[in-house]
Amino acid sequence: MKNLSLAFSAAKRTLLLLLPLFWLSVAVSEAASLPDFAELVEKNAPAIVNIATIQRVSVRPGGRSNEIEELLRRLSPEDALPPELQQERTRPRGGVGSGFIISDDGYLITNHHVVTGADQITVTLNDRRVFTAEVVGTDELSDMALLKIDARNLPSVIFGDSEDVRVGEWVLAIGSPFGLEFSAAAGIVSAKGRTVPGNQTSYVSFIQTDVAINQGNSGGPLFNLDGEVIGINSQILSSSGGSNGVSFAIPSNVALNVVEQLRESGSVSRGLLGVMIKDVDYALAEAFDMPRPRGAFVDEVQPGSPAENAGVENNDIILTFNDREIESSSQLPFYVGQVRPGTIARLSIMRDGKIITLPVTVGSLPGSGVTSTSEPQEAPRTNSLGLTVTELSEEAQQVSGISGVRVDELLEGPAERAGLMSGDVIVELNRSPVPSLSEFARVANALPETGYIPIRIVREGRGTTLVLELK
Repeated sequence: MKNLSLAFSAAKRTLLLLLPLFWLSVAVSEAASLPDFAELVEKNAPAIVNIATIQRVSVRPGGRSNEIEELLRRLSPEDALPPELQQERTRPRGGVGSGFIISDDGYLITNHHVVTGADQITVTLNDRRVFTAEVVGTDELSDMALLKIDARNLPSVIFGDSEDVRVGEWVLAIGSPFGLEFSAAAGIVSAKGRTVPGNQTSYVSFIQTDVAINQGNSGGPLFNLDGEVIGINSQILSSSGGSNGVSFAIPSNVALNVVEQLRESGSVSRGLLGVMIKDVDYALAEAFDMPRPRGAFVDEVQPGSPAENAGVENNDIILTFNDREIESSSQLPFYVGQVRPGTIARLSIMRDGKIITLPVTVGSLPGSGVTSTSEPQEAPRTNSLGLTVTELSEEAQQVSGISGVRVDELLEGPAERAGLMSGDVIVELNRSPVPSLSEFARVANALPETGYIPIRIVREGRGTTLVLELK
């Protein structure tokens, strides 16, 4: 027994000596399986740029911009400055963002929101050369902007196929968070096909990641492990304004489509069906005898729209568009928006328990053209509604706490007869939110020729609904 006890003790000591070596080998093995981004960063950093913008804004002695002062006068008169203090002056307002070079002759891309409204755009390369950029065009719906600098033989990125991106794969972002130039951050793809909460349009199906994206990263590239750009960092969800591990990137395939159109014609064309849709929930699926909830439920077909011409009816459920499955309604605008107007597409729909296929000639989405960053967008259908509107700046939206478009000028027409006034903020048109000029354009162009249309406004701090009579 004594010899057995000694043998057991010796084995125990040997095991204790081997355990640290075992765990060390496990740690080394796990470390070896983690990606090394050093080579990827070294290869692609020369194509990344820092973007600085300057915008001249009108301010009054109270420090508030002309737009903010007018908005406060309309929404909350007691907070407005007295007339004797309302003498205008201007001051520069700066901003920072990221971008990257896509061709050796000086074309580069960033986000629309990085350069919109800028009077001057300065691009700093990785080698510290500084250029003034020209705006070729911007597209608000995709949040993309194409810029040009006067330079040659520049390094550029390689694009990958965003359709091949898989949830869980490693990705790397390079940009200028908080103005800290050429900073790299890694993470994984958290989800695909995301619609950002709070956005009123679904023309981008975002890639969601947990990469630490912060202010200043906007417009920078998102790389896969092969060093290919598979996304453009655009937005974050945050309760603090900093990274909470929920960021969204524009898929590279979407970006390339937009950039190609901007470079060719300076405008972006998107497809339009002309239907009001919503998700198919459990109750709808049961009511329409579907095996499971999926597709886009057609609440309303717009008169004279491509959908109506193709034979789409209210209560149809769109299951596929050009053979692409529609699991949620947010996917349909994205798929349709990628198709050039005039293209014949295929719709698979469920109607009365049967699946039928309809060919549809895709129309053109109103308000999808690009605008110069220094020129205001003008809303369409000015003659029929009798008004022009302007965008509320991000600062104005933060101060007022509302999203909408501001009435700039009233002409003789339905808006004037309904009692609208210059300075009113339109937040809904025909029961649809209009947080931007593009959304106002979309809703306005889909209005019927005749009838009564509700329009919700905010005036002097109070919301009210008026009715436009179209005739």
